[in-house]
Amino acid sequence: MILRFFIVSVLMLASEQSLAAELRVAVASNFARTMTGLIQQFEANTGHKVKLVSGSTGKHYAQIRNGAPFDAFFAADIKRPKLLEEEGIAVPGSRFTYAIGKLVLWSPKVDVVDSSGKVLERGNFRYLAIANPKLAPYGRAAREVLQSRGLWDSMKGKIVRGENISQAYQFVNSGNAELGFVAYAQLKHPDQRIKGSYWKIPQALYTPIEQQAVLIKDSEAGRSFLSYIQSKEALMIINDHGYQTRSLAGLR
Repeated sequence: MILRFFIVSVLMLASEQSLAAELRVAVASNFARTMTGLIQQFEANTGHKVKLVSGSTGKHYAQIRNGAPFDAFFAADIKRPKLLEEEGIAVPGSRFTYAIGKLVLWSPKVDVVDSSGKVLERGNFRYLAIANPKLAPYGRAAREVLQSRGLWDSMKGKIVRGENISQAYQFVNSGNAELGFVAYAQLKHPDQRIKGSYWKIPQALYTPIEQQAVLIKDSEAGRSFLSYIQSKEALMIINDHGYQTRSLAGLR
């Protein structure tokens, strides 16, 4: 009887382990902190494990095209997930918008950035940090803002480029640049005030940063994860971290 119970227990454990999966998810660096919280909830709900790899959208796209073993890709734009779909790399019909990012001009010091961004015209700073416009959608948005203000060419000597928005944030947060263009979600923590001074940039000055996800490797666990990200619980978490979400905004 004891032996039979032991065998049944082992078989049940083996069955549970076989049902649990480990996913590798590539995510745009601006969304890494928010994604960490979402993963914790997903793992607790399902028993699946998720390994998160953050970086620039452009680099992740290149890695996936070259066969990097990711199960899902959360980009900071529409372009790269759509290309993967068109190239037959992504799972057809899996692409969706999970967040709409917001760009801000920020300094960790008070009274540096005014509420309309006139500090850019004054130019009384040494360095301005942005993400690389060629790799990062937030960097491209920052370039559009400077171009709209007629400052892109004159500001080139002051600009320091991070590979992604996380590096741009670090340049500013460390004091290596007095101010910089960062993601609003990097500054906004639920129930906490944003330190320093910032200008929340009007949407009319840059192309909306619509962030899309796509499934790369088709699996039950992968589909479950993407489904969770679209759930009301997940959308509320995303919204609380400084992003707009289409569903909660009533756009779907």
